[in-house]
Amino acid sequence: MGKIKDYRIATLGSHTALQILKGAHDEGFKTICICEKGSERPYQSYGVADEIISVDSFKDYFKIEPQLIKKKAILIPHGSFVAHVGASKAKEIKAMHYGARGILEWEADREKQREWLVKAGIKVPKIIKSPKEIDRTVIIKFHGAKGGQGYFLANNERQFKERIKEFPDNDGYVIQEYIVGVPVYTHYFYSKLTGELEIMGFDKRYESNADSIGRIAAKDQVDANIHTTYTIVGNSSLVVRESLLPGMFEMGDQVVAASKKLVDGGLFGPFCLEGVIDPELNYYVFEISARIVAGTNPYIEGSPYTALKYKEPMSTGRRLARDIKMAIEGDQLKKILG
Repeated sequence: MGKIKDYRIATLGSHTALQILKGAHDEGFKTICICEKGSERPYQSYGVADEIISVDSFKDYFKIEPQLIKKKAILIPHGSFVAHVGASKAKEIKAMHYGARGILEWEADREKQREWLVKAGIKVPKIIKSPKEIDRTVIIKFHGAKGGQGYFLANNERQFKERIKEFPDNDGYVIQEYIVGVPVYTHYFYSKLTGELEIMGFDKRYESNADSIGRIAAKDQVDANIHTTYTIVGNSSLVVRESLLPGMFEMGDQVVAASKKLVDGGLFGPFCLEGVIDPELNYYVFEISARIVAGTNPYIEGSPYTALKYKEPMSTGRRLARDIKMAIEGDQLKKILG
């Protein structure tokens, strides 16, 4: 039987690192936080990092990777990892890595995401193939995990061309039908060890200036030439009506099943379906995050849903650490390493 004292949990100091590292501590692991110089203070102040490794940029990850290997660190990916290190670089990681690396490439490309969701039988918004075909309100989303940065709305080709000039160096985008409804982000956890899918909680994003623009009269918005933006600045907790839960469990099952046909081993660990529920209670999913999301951060002491299942506070970060702990103690660590 393996012992957790022989391993470390490591992650980049951003996004969900506080939650991941605290969860690792709660399960008895020592922790390592990789920080960009100048950003170490939160991880020192909250006492979640047993060791901090400072780098000039997260892009320098591979320079310090030998240290992680020597310390038998298990690396936990999150949104900042995907955005700064890159999904394509994930295949080059030699340190132990929790989760399926190949699935991150499906997350990073919105066209691949859509293919995955469609194969899973999930309702998705319509995609407009060309700016010339814009005949309704659409939202333009850029590829990659950048917290909604740069997203914008357009109602026709002229508006699209006007706004896209602001992003000459973009890495590609998708033109997506804008669904009017309540944004709902569903946090899942699927364990390869137990074969069980769990719903950990829900959140709603606070996006600037999309969520604050309503304080300004419509005339003033026009006069000030304010463009709606969707950069995420925070997350709010959310409880959904109970009658929606069976469908949400089914959607999670379908996404996991479809993932097994895309990459070896399929999706496992934390993931999130991000979408909108319309007035008829249709849940349109516009995005999938194939790793822990920042929307789990309000639940560091657990959510109303984890309180139903567990006898102790259970964040997604802690659930992740528990999966690793179970794998080590059951001599199944290879099963959960990408």
